[in-house]
Amino acid sequence: MVRLTLELIAKSRSHFQKRSGISFLEYLRTLTHLHFSGRNIEDIGDLSQCRNLTVLYLYDNQITHIRNLNFSSNLTHLFLQNNNIAHMDDLANLQKLSKLYLGGNEIAVVEGLEKLSELTELHLESQRLPPGQKLLFDPRSLLSLADSLCVLNINRNNIDDIGDLAALRRLEKLYAADNKLQNMEGLEDVFTRWPGLLEMDLSGNPVCKTPKYRDRLIVACKRLVVLDDRDINEITRRFLINWKASKEANKKKKNKQTHHDDDGTFRIFFLNK
Repeated sequence: MVRLTLELIAKSRSHFQKRSGISFLEYLRTLTHLHFSGRNIEDIGDLSQCRNLTVLYLYDNQITHIRNLNFSSNLTHLFLQNNNIAHMDDLANLQKLSKLYLGGNEIAVVEGLEKLSELTELHLESQRLPPGQKLLFDPRSLLSLADSLCVLNINRNNIDDIGDLAALRRLEKLYAADNKLQNMEGLEDVFTRWPGLLEMDLSGNPVCKTPKYRDRLIVACKRLVVLDDRDINEITRRFLINWKASKEANKKKKNKQTHHDDDGTFRIFFLNK
């Protein structure tokens, strides 16, 4: 088993050997970035001497568990994509974490984020899930991220509903391509809860075949500038919003007229009696 340890760091040509003139322990105390991607690492050992670590690159390995990171209270970026992680453990102490990359793992439930009040980006794309299973979200984690999370990547996770994500009221970018979303009305309801949404990708979902799909989302998301990797023209947006307002006004006028006509018909019928 390949384990990330202080000994492995000491042997790494890309780390300690480049910092001659100081002791190994002194080097560990000054270490802020640790690069160990694509090394067939299966486990994270005791790195508690690296207390000033802010960025940890461990993507493209064979890691099965997130552990031994309790020491890293200064960590802001954690790259763990393309490993074999099934559970989101040992994250509670990473209270300065800003960006978390966990795409390409085996995570079935997004959880354990209740203490990460500074998390702005969460990347969970392409989880390797059993056939028919979809990525789920613990409501407690979503509520904890409501005032911080700005970017969410959930591409390719068999997701058929994002109603629970409405709690993420500060969301600015949503990447949810190649899922199973198909309820346009449900999506419109969620998007109205995200007033700051700027960029969204829903390509590859069944909902994209809904008539007027793009027009309806442009109207629902007032600040959206990119939809499905295509820029939104401001003139087009204004036209669609005005068109919808005019259509709703005409509908109300027609309903009001129908109501008056019904009352008149009733009165004439009553008098004839």
